[in-house]
Amino acid sequence: MGASALTAGDSAAADLSRGQYLVEALAACDNCHTPRGPNGYDLSARFSGGSQTFAGKDYVARGSNISPDKETGVGDWGDDELSAAIVAGVGRDGQLAPAMPSDSYRALTNADRNAMIAFLRASPPVKAQPAPPQRHGSWSPHPAPGAEATFDEAALSDKIKRGLYVASIARCLACHSAEVDDAPDHVNGLGAGGKIFRTPAGVAVASNITTHPGKGVGAWSDDEIKRAVTQGLSRKGEALKPPMSTLAKAHFAKMSPDDLDALVAYLRTLPAKE
Repeated sequence: MGASALTAGDSAAADLSRGQYLVEALAACDNCHTPRGPNGYDLSARFSGGSQTFAGKDYVARGSNISPDKETGVGDWGDDELSAAIVAGVGRDGQLAPAMPSDSYRALTNADRNAMIAFLRASPPVKAQPAPPQRHGSWSPHPAPGAEATFDEAALSDKIKRGLYVASIARCLACHSAEVDDAPDHVNGLGAGGKIFRTPAGVAVASNITTHPGKGVGAWSDDEIKRAVTQGLSRKGEALKPPMSTLAKAHFAKMSPDDLDALVAYLRTLPAKE
């Protein structure tokens, strides 16, 4: 079928498929917005609000209900409102807590942002108890260098830029950069690791993903980096700690080969940091 013969229904299906990929493989929205059971995500209550509480020096928050339920979710939100929440971190009641990684989503192309919204709207509505009272605190964006604004679709044809796009949406640099005052230091610590994660499985420290041959992944093969991203395994084949192991298996394992290749190519450009 030629492009000129594409029907409106085909186009909508393509948008939903792309939206599903972005939500599940890259943005990992379930990680914060779907409750967990003993066997992982409780998909019967998908997008009804997360189980984990996020806390910083001036905020406490839990992932909200982003299912299309009109009473307890976002079913009566307009596209502009959803877009503002995703890329600007602004909800109906004002600024969202810093736990919402909107600065990482600023790079989303218009088409990809719309596809994510379409997929969320197509998911089953789930009525849920409102999240407990939250303190949203102050927030200032810290997007990855080069991913501060909406990408043009044409930019994604460049492999390195596509890799940056993937790294931004998947929050690679937000998690793996050194921090100053609970915020990623992209000036001095881009990709250098050091961020501390406290999970039920224990404490984990984000690793160095720069090109440093000893401290980072400069000496790793492409396949070793891909295995860490998609299987949550170290260079020696040992299981990485959560949250990386969880994200790898539940989300990044679904990353397309092209996006994975582009991500590795981009990581190869990160200046070596100790």
